[in-house]
Amino acid sequence: SLVYMTVTSRLFEAYLKCPTKCFLWSRGETGKGNAYADWVRVQSASYRKEGISRLKHGVAPSECVTGPLDGKALKSGKWRLAVDSKACAENLESAIDAVGRPPGDSPDKPAQFVPIRFVFTNKLDRHDKLLLAFDALALSEELGRDLAFGNIIHGDRFVTLRLKTSALKSEVRKTAA
Repeated sequence: SLVYMTVTSRLFEAYLKCPTKCFLWSRGETGKGNAYADWVRVQSASYRKEGISRLKHGVAPSECVTGPLDGKALKSGKWRLAVDSKACAENLESAIDAVGRPPGDSPDKPAQFVPIRFVFTNKLDRHDKLLLAFDALALSEELGRDLAFGNIIHGDRFVTLRLKTSALKSEVRKTAA
């Protein structure tokens, strides 16, 4: 029988940068230290922390949750912001920086969910957009519902780019297969 590997957001990102690196990581092999990669990791973590702090500032503490959410909690919760969440569906697993629920949900319509990714650089590239689309795909599969949009918050000014993630879904599926 075939064994399917879970494609995590970390492996997906590694594949976008270097398929060989992704393959080695998937086998548990790690390389020697890389000063630039370490610097990028520190910058990303610091930027994400500041970005989450800024998002939380506009949300009541009772409307903000941290950590893993299961599908039922995602759908039924009264929260407006979930941070450091994980979406798991079939062979996809994504560590999502944040998920927003825009205000104005009505009982007769399903709640809206917007995955949010933080990128410290001022200029975004295609990989950044594909990573957000990966987050959206994993989350939409866990929810059993299409997510059309996501946000990338980036750069020195924490600018928000609203991205139509549904347009990238087929490329993400093909890459993650």
